[in-house]
Order: sequence, then C-alpha cells, then structure tokens
Amino acid sequence: MSDKIIREVYEVLESRRDNPIDSYTSKIMQDSDKKAEDKILEKIAEEAGEVLIASKNDENLVYESVDLIFHTLLLLAYKGIEIDEVFEEFKSRRK
Repeated sequence: MSDKIIREVYEVLESRRDNPIDSYTSKIMQDSDKKAEDKILEKIAEEAGEVLIASKNDENLVYESVDLIFHTLLLLAYKGIEIDEVFEEFKSRRK
C-alpha cells in the first residue's frame, strides 16, 4: 500500500496550519491553543461515533472512517507530529 495520498493530505494540513487560508482546516487550527485542540478533539469524538453507527448499520463505513482518519491526521499536524513518526510506529508494530 502506498502512503502517497496520506502524505499529500498531511502536507496540505501542515501548510494550512503554517500558512492559514480561508478554509475549514485553517480556521479550526487558528483559535487559541486550547480552544483549537478542543475543537479538533470534539470532531474526532463525533467522527468516532459516526464510525460506530456506520458499522452497526452497515452503511457509509468507508466514508465515516475516512472522516475519522482525516481528523486524526489534523490533530497530529496541529500538534506538530511528523507523519513519518506515524509510519514508523506502524512499521514497529509489524515486527
């Protein structure tokens, strides 16, 4: 599996964090530190709930999972985590 699309999405998130524009991801990361983190965490909780419902209803599971993954990536970018740290953690778990 290629990590190319994840890296592309992550680069956009980092760019919008560092060079804000009029976008959802820029705006959510530009509040004061605590408020921005709270908003992102609330969104992750919301998306996790939607994944649970999608799974139980056997519909939209891929769509909702991508939303959850996206917002998790948003949190990692906001916190300044390098995407390679995530890939390295995945690799270490394959041993």
